[in-house]
Order: sequence, then structure tokens, then C-alpha cells
Amino acid sequence: MSLRERFYSILIVSATDSFTSAFADLLPETKYYPIHNVTSVSAAKRALAEKTFDFVIINAPLPDDVGTRFAIDTCTTKPSAVLLLVKSDVHSGIHDKVAEYGVFTLPKPTSKPTMLHALNWMESARERLRQFERKSLSIEEKMAEIRLVNKAKWILISELSMSEPDAHRYIEKQAMDRCIAKRTIAEEIIKTYT
Repeated sequence: MSLRERFYSILIVSATDSFTSAFADLLPETKYYPIHNVTSVSAAKRALAEKTFDFVIINAPLPDDVGTRFAIDTCTTKPSAVLLLVKSDVHSGIHDKVAEYGVFTLPKPTSKPTMLHALNWMESARERLRQFERKSLSIEEKMAEIRLVNKAKWILISELSMSEPDAHRYIEKQAMDRCIAKRTIAEEIIKTYT
């Protein structure tokens, strides 16, 4: 799937309506949807507890926090790309504090072309996070299969008095002979003997 066919959901965290409306106006709905707006860190935490967003845009400071801790926490616990906009006089210090956690930063005020470039960078980061998510799922699936095959082996050992190597060979041979996955053989063994 090309990036042009993908939608990105956005959570905008800003205390000012002018920023929220200006930012939302430069986002084409054909690419960025849905866009959810909140006005505080606490409201943003509630929104993230209910739904995962592709992008989290934070216009700091916020009424209940500066937003740096929230940006770091979101980057480390959610599969979201995070952009933190801060005043230009403190940008350097905040960037140094949050960059190692993967938070993107921009100094305020910023131009429309710069914001669009930042969104492009965030798309790249989000796609990379998607790749890691897919790899993580495949590893989890493989681990689940290993656990299932091990359970089936122990059933063969206890029910048919096979040795561990014989049980392992039996499962592998059945899978090869029948051209099906070891997982399926394991499930059949478990169903038969339990």
C-alpha cells in the first residue's frame, strides 16, 4: 500500500482554538482523518486511553502541563509519531530533552511549508513503527506456535510414553506428510487427548 492510499488519525493537543483551526485547515481530509482535538494533557491522556492515534501534535504549553513529559510518555508507550511545538526561545533545550525518545520538535511560530514537511517526516516515522508492529506480531505468533507444539509433545510423552525427541519427530513428520502446519497437528493432538 502506498502512502497516498493511507489515512492518518491525528490527536491535536492545544489550549488555543486558533492553533487547532489553523492546523486543521492545512490538513487534507483525504489523508488525515479523523482529527480529534483536546485542550489539555489530561484530556489527551483520556483520548489515548480510548483510541490509538497515528500522530499526536502538541502545542505547548498547555493549561495543566508544559507537555514534554506527555510527549515522551506517548512516544515510549504508544505507536504514535509525536510532534511537540514549543516557543523558539526554549526549543533547543526541550529538543535536547525529548529527541532521544523519538519526539519531533518545531519552534513556534512556524510556517505552513515547515509544518507540511514535519507531517511528511511523521508519516515516515509512523510507517516504520508499523513495520516494527508487524514484526512483533509475527514473533508473538511464532512463540504461540512453539508453546502449542510443546504442549502437544508433553501430551504425547505422557499419554503414549514417547520420548521428547520421538514426540518432536512425530509432530514434524505428521506436518510434512500431510502438508499442514505443525500448529495444526499440535491442535489435533491436544483436542484428541484432552
